[in-house]
Amino acid sequence: MQRISQSLLTVIAVLMLASCVGPSFVAEDYVYLGDKYDVTIRRDIRGVPHILGQTNADAAFGFAYAQAEDNWQLIEDAMPFYRGTSGLYNGQDGAVTDFLVRWLGIWQTIDANYEWDLSPQMRLYLQAYADGLNYYAAMHPQEIDPTILPVTGKDVVAGFMLRHLLFYGFEGALGEILGDERAHQVSEIIRQPTPPELDLPEDEVLQPEHQTLPEAPLFVPPEIMMNGVPIGSNAFAMSSLISADGATHLAINSHQPATGPMAWYEAHLKSAEGLDVMGGLFPGTPSIFVGFTENLGWAATVNNPDLVDVFVLEMNPDNPNQYKLDGEWRDLQVRDIELKLRLWGFLPWTVTREGLRSEHGPVLRTDHGTYAVRYAGMGEIRQVEQWYRMNLAQDFTDWKEAMRMHTFASFNFVYADKQGNIMFLHNSRTPKRDIRYNWQQYLPGNDSALIWQEQLGFSQLPQVINPASGFVFSANQTPFNVTSSDDNPKESAFAPGHGFQMDMTNRAHRGLELFAELGPTISAKEFSAIKHDKSYSPATYYMSYLQKIADQDFTDPVLEQAQQIIADWDLATDVANTSAALGTCVLLAAESDDDRDQHDDKAVQDLLGTCVQSLQQAVGRLDPPWGEVNRHVRGEINVPIGGGPDILRAVYGDGLDENGYLTNVAGDGLYYILSWDAQGKLTVAGTHQFGSATLDETSPHYSDQAVDYANEVLHAPLFDEQTLQQNLSRAYRPGAELSVPAN
Repeated sequence: MQRISQSLLTVIAVLMLASCVGPSFVAEDYVYLGDKYDVTIRRDIRGVPHILGQTNADAAFGFAYAQAEDNWQLIEDAMPFYRGTSGLYNGQDGAVTDFLVRWLGIWQTIDANYEWDLSPQMRLYLQAYADGLNYYAAMHPQEIDPTILPVTGKDVVAGFMLRHLLFYGFEGALGEILGDERAHQVSEIIRQPTPPELDLPEDEVLQPEHQTLPEAPLFVPPEIMMNGVPIGSNAFAMSSLISADGATHLAINSHQPATGPMAWYEAHLKSAEGLDVMGGLFPGTPSIFVGFTENLGWAATVNNPDLVDVFVLEMNPDNPNQYKLDGEWRDLQVRDIELKLRLWGFLPWTVTREGLRSEHGPVLRTDHGTYAVRYAGMGEIRQVEQWYRMNLAQDFTDWKEAMRMHTFASFNFVYADKQGNIMFLHNSRTPKRDIRYNWQQYLPGNDSALIWQEQLGFSQLPQVINPASGFVFSANQTPFNVTSSDDNPKESAFAPGHGFQMDMTNRAHRGLELFAELGPTISAKEFSAIKHDKSYSPATYYMSYLQKIADQDFTDPVLEQAQQIIADWDLATDVANTSAALGTCVLLAAESDDDRDQHDDKAVQDLLGTCVQSLQQAVGRLDPPWGEVNRHVRGEINVPIGGGPDILRAVYGDGLDENGYLTNVAGDGLYYILSWDAQGKLTVAGTHQFGSATLDETSPHYSDQAVDYANEVLHAPLFDEQTLQQNLSRAYRPGAELSVPAN
């Protein structure tokens, strides 16, 4: 009877959950899709999928199917997050993101604009991609949760909209609003208007000019984080002006978590209709994010322009749903946001929260005020189409036309091509703000003139095209220091209030130093060495903390030993380095402390003492070789790795206290080094942190690249057809995962 009761409760719970999320997925409704598309999935010797479709839509179908083979659980788990139904699967934690999705009105925007803002070709492509996921689900019913399916093209669009907000730090502004007290003052007028910025023709960019950074308060972004892990990215290009071999070179090196939904997945997408692009993407997305074609390549790095503005609303004391604007009381838009969640693992429950909106944007009430939020990218759903058009670009003109869509709220891009062009672009949907105010503070919500409607145009963004220096370098730093000083964009050409970031990372300092030191010509080997460099720059702002330690008069012999280890450090993080373990610990601790410059002797001693204690407990000594502490781990593989936090060879480790060593959890993942010789012939070498089998621990491709990655051994990605044919493992139509002879 007890077993019967438990089974009955389980059935009831499943039925109740299904009633909340809609009808379950019926596999028979989708099995026919395999006959609709003409596509072959070709797996190379490393398991990487090379998709060959007759049309672009055919390729999208096979692309989705191949991704599902390697990443199904990641893709399926993301769908409730995008839809605002995560609470039904993840309880109260999921309900938090559900509120964000619904409060922002993401799905209202998609439903209203999907048919109008996306081209027919894009909608066809998205439908084919969704069909590929649904066909995989129909063919593998034992792997799926039918209450989450089917997937639609709109789900894919929602994923782009939501992820992009998190990349530029939108959640940080919300965290401030929801704090215990008001985080910023309300700005008053601080300056008088100046002439408007130049509005240049689309093909004309601001000429570089040497400049100094302004003395006004600067926007310094918080440490770039992804799921609590600090990350960054590197992207740099070198033209034939300074390359010793006369070639054009590009390094594609975006940093992400090593595992999970935001880890790089490698693929090659090709069709008879024009697609032929290879590179990295996140599972569940239909285009390559960073990668290359035969003719061109591009890399991306995260930037942190100020793209979120908070307005303090003056509320009517006689009507809590009215706010003052231009001297009049206006009604807030008020609606109920229903959040459905599952309690105790099985019981569906619905809670209601208030959804408010003013003319500025979505609104939150708190104990210390009522705030409206306006952010870059409001109402924009075409990010997916811009990525698609970048994938289709055949030359520099095509690529720039795709970038002029200007749908991405953030990201820097570095570009290179077979014609010898190189480019840096600080892409952002930077609002055109009223320069009388300090936009780093909160804004008065009673003046409609502050509700910005426009953004800087493509030609008005900081950018560098084919500089005389012969190189561009992006590592999450200010856009006004990406090449030689004479070729940098003019900071003085931009009006106050735009909020362009002004900080420099260690990777940026070090990369620019290396280009200066290695010149006037740089070989292909030296270009690769820049990417794999393992040293801190003496110019990095938190490096001064090492001098604080050197200046101390310690009496504790252990701290004296630590002081000497730090003094002997050459700032490198190679595997044999015996100062790097203690040195990187100190630098990370100092970097994370905003008050480090004011540390007295006791604070310095405490910081160093914490690192000493951590190393003694974990490894029993203060000077272990860095490779014994810094490890690359995957399954049975556990090997030393050089590099470290904010190093060009970027490795972010975790777990020292638990494991006795740091496990690489973020940083360098999939990366490529490309060159086009003087005749325009492409050569590519790259590696992935683990392998193409993202989740399957039984696959030989779960870790088959891990050792080469740790040892910096790159390989050809088998992009060209002849090489691919020589290295094919199997080729098959979606749904027929059996090896067949490859033609």
